[in-house]
Amino acid sequence: MDEQFTGRVAILGLGYIGLPTAVVLATRGIEVVGVDVNEATVKAVANGEVPFVEPDLAVAVSGAVAMGNLTASTETPRADAFIIAVPTPFADDHQADLRHVRAATEQIAPVLERGNVVILESTSPPGTTEQVSRWLGELRPDLVLPHTSEGVADVHVAHCPERVLPGRIMIEMVTNDRVVGGLSRRCGERAAALYRVFCQGTILTTDAASAEMAKLVENAYRDVNIAFANELSNISEEIGLDVWEVIRLANHHPRVNVLTPGPGVGGHCIAVDPWFIVGVAPDSSRLIRAARGVNDAKPHHVVEQVLRTCGRFREPTVACLGLSYKANIDDLRESPAVDIVAELAASRPDLDVRVAEPLVTRLPLELEMFANVQLQGAPEAVAAADIVVLLVDHDHFRSMSRSRLAGKVVYDTRGLWR
Repeated sequence: MDEQFTGRVAILGLGYIGLPTAVVLATRGIEVVGVDVNEATVKAVANGEVPFVEPDLAVAVSGAVAMGNLTASTETPRADAFIIAVPTPFADDHQADLRHVRAATEQIAPVLERGNVVILESTSPPGTTEQVSRWLGELRPDLVLPHTSEGVADVHVAHCPERVLPGRIMIEMVTNDRVVGGLSRRCGERAAALYRVFCQGTILTTDAASAEMAKLVENAYRDVNIAFANELSNISEEIGLDVWEVIRLANHHPRVNVLTPGPGVGGHCIAVDPWFIVGVAPDSSRLIRAARGVNDAKPHHVVEQVLRTCGRFREPTVACLGLSYKANIDDLRESPAVDIVAELAASRPDLDVRVAEPLVTRLPLELEMFANVQLQGAPEAVAAADIVVLLVDHDHFRSMSRSRLAGKVVYDTRGLWR
């Protein structure tokens, strides 16, 4: 019979992955303490509120808090299992920045006890889970950690990457298969028992480094395929073809499925994770590096198109529709739309840039600095514009009457209005 988990879980990081994970555990009877350094986030969760947009999450958080199974704190409590779900951005040289993982490890160390499980969910380069074990060993020399023991360690350390789609997190958190990589077989078994509480998919156990690499491969695969579509759009534009029609026709081949192009690639996964592979094997990752180059260059290409058109107008006004990195969510992390608006505003201080993003109430800090950028509703922004640039395919924009676009120059980077 599969091992069953009981006890308290502390989840460090109440963001887009940590909070949904806390909720699915809490609603299944597990006592969960969500830990975050942001006091506003902790206060919101403690009140049963959600600090970001994700379908079905608000009701689930409210219910879990009302049941008494979910609490939130800025302090790390004693627990039977600890899940690290903090950001892992990259530095200026595209190397993984593990300072948040290190900080979470330092929070856990003082309260760690024999028999505890420590799980790294944060997407990380191969070897990071072992590094967490080393850090814990340095901070708690009284405990035997798995990186030093060939037998049974005092504390079990594993990696279990998330693999969910924003906008469907609460569904996919439960239904998707999970990869669990332990620093030992016993570490993997203990971690798998925790995910078995809510995971209806298959739980695949392996070593920690393979689990870390598998997550990176999933996102690098997507990035390479998106880069192919984005490069096709550049080529089609150069030779005067409709890329959407070309892709539609090509995809009628039974073994071809070209993805759709866009203004770039955003989010904390696909835009970041491929660099972790490049970082560990720079001489052998030429294709992955090239794909990153294509996708990172696409926002600038969009800006160049718009600026060329601005020359037709004496005092041009541009409406940029959407700021999030994908449709129907409020997540602006690594968003190419934000980069495009910022570059437009910086390139032409005389340019009047109207931004419509229905899922946020204020501009992000990197755009608030521009005096020529303002946030408006979509109808008002489009009505004032000479040039309309669709950057995000929100349903809100899909239903917009085409009559509003009459007489305007339109750049539809998502093919939404084609």
